[in-house]
Amino acid sequence: MAVRACGLIIYRRLQPAAPSKVADNIEYLLLQTSYGTHHWTPPKGGHVDPGEDDLQTALRETREEAGLQATQLTLVDGYKKELHYPVNGKPKTVVYWLAEMKDCNTEIKLSEEHQAFQWLKLEDACKFAEYEDMQAMLKDAHQFLCSRK
Repeated sequence: MAVRACGLIIYRRLQPAAPSKVADNIEYLLLQTSYGTHHWTPPKGGHVDPGEDDLQTALRETREEAGLQATQLTLVDGYKKELHYPVNGKPKTVVYWLAEMKDCNTEIKLSEEHQAFQWLKLEDACKFAEYEDMQAMLKDAHQFLCSRK
């Protein structure tokens, strides 16, 4: 059975932009792990607790890993993606939703699982997120946001 994890792609809008410049004011939150290869990912958890659904797991993990409460975020309707990849020879599925910070100045409080965080424009976020499927998902989320009115 595949390991299942859940997370949020969290973004913030810096300042109101002209409609043609929407893409220029979006930044994505990436956390750097304090273990292994110190890779960068959005907040995500490794397991669904009993009684939780996937979205509850994503919100709990975001609270634990980045110190962000569900009330500080706005979930974006219509966006949910799954990534599938092997970890230590076993299949893993990670389900991601898209969420906007209500206040772009909210403090991030890292857990011991992470050593750093960055708010990054799409191009830089893709450089930090070394895995092709993560880069593709960030680009997909960005395209989704930019296509919305």
